[in-house]
Amino acid sequence: MLGKSVRFSYRLMLVFTLLLFLGVSPVQAATTTLTGTLADGATYLIEVPSPWNGTLLLYNHMYFPPGGPNPAQDAPDPSTGVYLLANGFALAGSSYANTGWAIHEALTDQMAVLDLFLAQVGTPTRTITWGHSMGGAVTAGLIQRHPDRFAGALPMCGVLSGSVAVWNQGLDTAFAFKTFFDSGGDLKVVHINDPMTNLGLAEQILATANATPQGRARLALANALTDLPGWFDPASPEPAPDDFAAQADNQFLWVQQVVYPFIFAFRGELEFRAGGNPSWNTGVDYRVQFAHSANQVEVLALYAQAGLNLYDDLNTLNNAARIAADPGAVDYLQQNITFDGNIHVPVLAMQTTGDGLVVPQAMDAYRRTVDEAGSQQFLREVFVHRAGHCTFTPAETVTALSILLARLDTGQWPSLHADTLNAQAAALGPLNSAPPAFSLFHSAQFERPFNAFDAARCAAGHDNQEAPCNVP
Repeated sequence: MLGKSVRFSYRLMLVFTLLLFLGVSPVQAATTTLTGTLADGATYLIEVPSPWNGTLLLYNHMYFPPGGPNPAQDAPDPSTGVYLLANGFALAGSSYANTGWAIHEALTDQMAVLDLFLAQVGTPTRTITWGHSMGGAVTAGLIQRHPDRFAGALPMCGVLSGSVAVWNQGLDTAFAFKTFFDSGGDLKVVHINDPMTNLGLAEQILATANATPQGRARLALANALTDLPGWFDPASPEPAPDDFAAQADNQFLWVQQVVYPFIFAFRGELEFRAGGNPSWNTGVDYRVQFAHSANQVEVLALYAQAGLNLYDDLNTLNNAARIAADPGAVDYLQQNITFDGNIHVPVLAMQTTGDGLVVPQAMDAYRRTVDEAGSQQFLREVFVHRAGHCTFTPAETVTALSILLARLDTGQWPSLHADTLNAQAAALGPLNSAPPAFSLFHSAQFERPFNAFDAARCAAGHDNQEAPCNVP
């Protein structure tokens, strides 16, 4: 079902208000809005300003929890959307046909929206795809599958490690948590058939563990296997490097409020759509994995305070019965999606340094994949020094987009120096909901990489510690 409407309503009044702050003439805000439903039930939203500058921004929204609201989105937030429309950019995006880990649906629905735009609006001079979190994975997936349809890409806080890797990473934390605190108990780390009950049990066990120095030390070790940051609240300063108690407190908030719902509940939806468990830790040496962790110093300090032997606990993890994946489920997750690094358009990836859901190390995984494919010239990265998942300000988002546009316009990457980016963001005035915080940052190694090259090596019978192969 297709629908078209021209709306001059509350949204347009919001546009007028923001434009007055930005010093832009409200006459530029006249916007044609197209809404409707795709064949698979996904809804879509397209907005075209008058005048239109010819550039279309196809937005890929982040993960929506199973069974929750599922609106179509064409911009990350109202302020950014208003600003872009006022500056002549057309916006488009869909809801995806389902909630949950809907990369399969997103890759299809977003291309359907793009085709609909061409049929009902016209051919853009260029199309840029962008998105947050899971939508960042969709962004990278779209340019991988349809390189001829896009001029550039802006994945933000994106799952750029790929689906197999990020869920393997989550399994490591869940596996260590169960091994230390619920060995032989009812908590499920895979084959989750009652997600909310399972999450409730995990939260009870977590609260008990966090009440003792020994429990906090072991929680820190489980969190170190995924390099969970020790900074949670974007409104609070980052804890000092040696304030291990504050780091542990922040990590508790990350797992309680954000991480555990994914690994102990939302995994159930993933397994349902994949037809089984797509994650494994067969072949993983947790002593080696801990040696790669950015959180080593914190864990060593907390273990010393608790009077525990870290290496005994690492041996306990290594000796625990491992979890094998269901091959068909792995294949589903590889298709939706694993990256091959063969990018042919400019990609600017943006990440916060204190993200505990999609850790900054995901950027390392994508960069290594792109490097292995020999496409380094197309990829650049910028970091924002802030806690939280996708906590960019509208000004930082618009600044990142302007960098990508400059690369497309000139054929050369402009300066990515943090001072330059912060000055550009500051000049955007009311789009700064917080002071600009671009900064120089080097991410550590992603703990459980798995890309198309690893899949090929595994198929050929090769294995290594960085990307151990599944052994069903």
